[in-house]
Amino acid sequence: MTSIDLNADLGEGFGRWQLTDDERLLSVVTSANVACGFHAGDAATMRRVCELAAERGVRIGAQVSYRDLAGFGRRAMDVPPAELAAEVAYQIGALEVFARAAGSRVAYVKPHGALYNRVVHDEEQAAAVVEGILLADAALPVLGLPGSRLLDLAGKAGLPVVTEAFADRAYTDAGTLVPRTRDGAVVTDPEAVVERSLDLARSGEVSSRSGTRIEVRARSLCLHGDTPGAVELARRVRERLETSGIRVEAFA
Repeated sequence: MTSIDLNADLGEGFGRWQLTDDERLLSVVTSANVACGFHAGDAATMRRVCELAAERGVRIGAQVSYRDLAGFGRRAMDVPPAELAAEVAYQIGALEVFARAAGSRVAYVKPHGALYNRVVHDEEQAAAVVEGILLADAALPVLGLPGSRLLDLAGKAGLPVVTEAFADRAYTDAGTLVPRTRDGAVVTDPEAVVERSLDLARSGEVSSRSGTRIEVRARSLCLHGDTPGAVELARRVRERLETSGIRVEAFA
């Protein structure tokens, strides 16, 4: 039987402001990418999400990012490699405290937003992220885009690598994500997202924005928690996968 992991970005709040419906999404996904305070999240939020994830048996992942609360981590930044490596390790370490207190652990690392897209091609920034992960834990799996510099360098450094796909994001013909600044970058039709999820899990392929079929072989499927109707959409995706004979389970 084919299997796939479902991950979502969670803990994306700050103080009294909350963006994602963490509790309900944690009843659907198998892996939680928890914001570590740099693009979103704070200590209380991180602790709460880790406790909820541990109760439900959901794997906890550190979603590391540039230090950019105002821009939600989606603005391009130039951070010196040594500083970025230290900040990546810092974020993982902060989340690990709350994960262990909840009886769990940080099970993997995934970059967020601008950092995620930057390390697809940028060798220097990708190497800094890998260095930061190694500082925190030299056995942590790294979740990222297939063919990215990040996963290539992580694999060479001995870190386990896990590829992921996005059912609700448009792809270029080269297999990268269409920038959010362009029209059509986000797939908003719920049925289309469900069908794309099934297509990715079954065939490892998806149609690009131009209509070209491209290969995107992934072990994990990302469901964005900050889109309208995210919980219901996640439930529909999981139900469709399972009724189609695809086992939904964590990779870590």
